[in-house]
Amino acid sequence: MKIDVHTHVFPPPFRQERSRYFSGEPAFRTLYDSPRARLAGVSELLQHMDEAGIDKAVIFGFPWEDADRVRRHNDYVLDAVHRYPGRLVGLGCFSPLLREAAKETERCLNAGLAGVGELAVYGDGLTAEISDMLKEVMAITLDRDAIVLLHTNEPVGHQYPGKTPMTLGQIYGFIKRYSSNRIILAHWGGGLPFYALMKREVKGALENVWFDTAASPYLYDPEIYPVVGSIVGFEKILLGSDYPLLGPSRYFEEMEKAGLSGEEFDQVSGNNAALLLHLEE
Repeated sequence: MKIDVHTHVFPPPFRQERSRYFSGEPAFRTLYDSPRARLAGVSELLQHMDEAGIDKAVIFGFPWEDADRVRRHNDYVLDAVHRYPGRLVGLGCFSPLLREAAKETERCLNAGLAGVGELAVYGDGLTAEISDMLKEVMAITLDRDAIVLLHTNEPVGHQYPGKTPMTLGQIYGFIKRYSSNRIILAHWGGGLPFYALMKREVKGALENVWFDTAASPYLYDPEIYPVVGSIVGFEKILLGSDYPLLGPSRYFEEMEKAGLSGEEFDQVSGNNAALLLHLEE
C-alpha cells in the first residue's frame, strides 16, 4: 500500500479567488501570492493519486488565523473524507494562534478526522509561547491517540517562501514537552534526525516522532534516505509529497537513486504510515 501523508487541498472559492483571502493572512499571501503557486482541489488530488499509484492520502488545508476560514476549510476536508473513505484520511488544520484551536480540534476529531496538521506559524519560529498555545490541542490529541503533523524547516541554507526562523532547539523543546503525543515532523524535521547520533537523550526523545519527506527534492540530495534511515530507522520515515508542490513520482525516483532495498522502499512509501494511522488492513 502506498500512502502520501502530506497533501494540501483547497475549496473552490479559495482556489478561484485566492487574492480575496490575502487580507489578514500574511502567511497565505507569502506562500500563494505567485500565480505559479498551485492550489488543488480533491478531484485533482484523486486523479493525481491514480496516476501516481497512491492508494491513500492524508489531506489537510491551511493554518488560517481567521476562525471562519478555518471552519470552512476543515469542513471541505471532512466532506472529502466522508465521500472517499477508502482513499482519504483527513487532519484538521489551523494556526496555533487561533483562539478556538482546542474547540476546533474537538470538532474535527468528533467528525472523524485522524488528527491535526499541518500546524504552522510561518511568520515566527516554534517559540515557547506558541508551544504554550498548543497545550490544550496536544492534550486533546493525546487523549484521543490522534496524530499531530507539525511544520518544521531547516534553520540554515537558502531562503524560500514559507521558511520560518525556526531553530532545532525549538523543535526539540516541543517534542520533549509533548513526548507522549504521536508527532509527524514535516520536511525531515528540519534536520533533527541527524542529532539522534548523539550518545545521550535525543534518540529516546524521538520515540513517538516520525519524519515526512515533504519538499525533499528541493532541499536534500537523495542520500538523505539511507542516511536518516541508518540513524533513526527506516520505520520512522513517511512519504509526504507536499502535493501540489510536487507529486509522489519524484520521490519514488529519488528513493531509487538512493538505492533503497525493496523492504525499505515499502516501509517509506506506505507501510509505516499504515501502521501509524492504523490502516494495516
